[in-house]
Amino acid sequence: MIDYNKELNEQQLAAVKADPGPILVIAGAGSGKTRTLTYRVAYLIENGLPPDRLLLLTFTNKAAKEMLHRVSGLMPLDASKIWGGTFHSVANRILRRHAKAIGYDSSYAILDREDSKDMIATCIPEAGIDVKDKRFPKADVLVEIFSLSVNTERTVAQIVEQQYSHLGDVAEQASAVKKFFTMRKRAANAMDYDDLLFNLLRLLREHPDAAEIYGRQFLSILVDEYQDTNRIQSDIVDLLAARHKNVMVVGDDAQSIYSWRGANFRNIMEFPKRYPGARVFKIEQNYRSTPQILGLANEAIAANVNQFVKNLQAVRQDGLKPQVVPVMNASEQATFVATEMLELRDQGISLNDMAVLYRSHFHSMELQMELTRRNIPFHITSGLRFFEQAHIKDVCAYLKLAVNPCDELAFKRIALMMPKVGGVTVAKLWRKIQPVSHTPAPENPVGAAVSGDLRFGDTVPQNPVESAPAPPAPDYLAILDQVPKPAQKEWKQFAETIKQLRAPAATDHPSEMIRMVLEAGYEAYLKTKFENYTARREDLEQLASFAARFDKTDEFLGELALMTNVEKESSQEVAGDDREVVRLSTVHQAKGQEFAAVFVIWLTDGSFPNTRAMESVEGEEEERRLFYVAVTRAKDELYLIHPQLRLSFGFGDSFQKPSRFLLEISKKMYEKREVDYA
Repeated sequence: MIDYNKELNEQQLAAVKADPGPILVIAGAGSGKTRTLTYRVAYLIENGLPPDRLLLLTFTNKAAKEMLHRVSGLMPLDASKIWGGTFHSVANRILRRHAKAIGYDSSYAILDREDSKDMIATCIPEAGIDVKDKRFPKADVLVEIFSLSVNTERTVAQIVEQQYSHLGDVAEQASAVKKFFTMRKRAANAMDYDDLLFNLLRLLREHPDAAEIYGRQFLSILVDEYQDTNRIQSDIVDLLAARHKNVMVVGDDAQSIYSWRGANFRNIMEFPKRYPGARVFKIEQNYRSTPQILGLANEAIAANVNQFVKNLQAVRQDGLKPQVVPVMNASEQATFVATEMLELRDQGISLNDMAVLYRSHFHSMELQMELTRRNIPFHITSGLRFFEQAHIKDVCAYLKLAVNPCDELAFKRIALMMPKVGGVTVAKLWRKIQPVSHTPAPENPVGAAVSGDLRFGDTVPQNPVESAPAPPAPDYLAILDQVPKPAQKEWKQFAETIKQLRAPAATDHPSEMIRMVLEAGYEAYLKTKFENYTARREDLEQLASFAARFDKTDEFLGELALMTNVEKESSQEVAGDDREVVRLSTVHQAKGQEFAAVFVIWLTDGSFPNTRAMESVEGEEEERRLFYVAVTRAKDELYLIHPQLRLSFGFGDSFQKPSRFLLEISKKMYEKREVDYA
């Protein structure tokens, strides 16, 4: 027998030993949620529930395996008998048994993301869409739209209107592609990941006999991270629990931060309404953070109206007060963070136990550069390093080619963005341009001019020792007939763009050149190529703001080249040994993590909270929950940093207000830190 009184605190014990029925467990940050779920599974089995009559739903297979492994360590049990796993894995297990009822063979294939993209690409022409007429979203974007449509039980048109408004003029065509995609999957006896949930819901709704089988099978249902469930997942749980209502859902409404990918905040908030008589247990004892950090966290979330009010209570002893740090600008912010990291390391805190958190990936650009300069190794958990991202490289390719028409790699990168232009075609096009653009500058330009061999422009240096003038851009329109017809419109735009970028008025203004590239067609390409268009557009605005510091485009490109090379060397070194590394992450991807010292940067209105989120009460409250998640990642030390000036794309320096989330916290909860690196 397990001694539950010894192993659990009073709040955890109450939830673990609760009588059957609908139960909502609000488990605050760092309160031992996994421990509570694990002991609940053990308690149910110890009190007579057959393991195969228990369903444990999690968001990752790793989480399910960890919990079942812990249960096996508590009692002699074959944990494989428990139905435990992700929503998708459980759906697949059930559908294999009942595929024929919904028109599939039990041997159906499961498409991964790449398979789905390839199939969608074939459906676009089948739907009668002429991609040559106007830009149409790439398969990558359509995959995301169709997935959101399924998981939120909304139409494609609704998803486009609400989350992809820049694609509003193709919503009807996208809906047509989805119909063809659905038919093709059915004909191929295949399902994608979203179909697993959709078809399980269909099975339970349209076949009462199947719903009855599993309603009787699962005498108890446990759901982890319930605040992250979407509409279709909550509907599946409700149908499986319809017979006995014996369902326990565990989560934290204050950590519901994924609405943008389909999570439905109302699922957890309305659970007591959907299950009348449901009991609500709160687990508020926090084992992670100091009382000072938790005090600030409690105040940080207090302004939200839609929440289950809770008060995190520290188990640990007193520590340092969090620090609010006003800095002049992004550069000073990066300097402060890097300097403080080195001081903390001297005090005995490993770099591995430090993290920098931010609202959006582009917020980390200056910091990445500062850490690289100081040789402080770091790991990006929010994606690629800033300058390694495709859209950054794409735009920089235009600038490189404008500065140096001999740049073969830049030319090929741009050409490959065009329709029907592949590796073979782009090589042929380059060979057509190569006789001009690849001719090396003559060692004796005067002699070359006399002999008629000088190919670079008309100007001949008076001093033969001086270098030859920069080569003019090739006449790209001269080989238009060699370009595939679907790409000729883009090719003409490309030729005109390079001509404009090489004009004297633009060539030494890299920030203006980036704006010109966006306006000349790259922004339209972004909208149809990438599902996260808005975030990538913000990245490019940040790049343009950074470029405004440079008087010469070649100096700007040189700085990027040096940074990229150092980054690659650093990445290779870190991957090859066990050195300490600082973590840089968006708050979204840091959820579930904890660190001794946490730096939250760019805490200004418009950055954190995000400007678009502030347009609605729901959006602002989710941003506040995101701030709460950031704060509760810290165990010992917390730094909240807000720059007072920001170099804005096209507007110069602009004053930044501290985040409203900082202003909502009473001054007694933190210390203000003054820095001056002048």
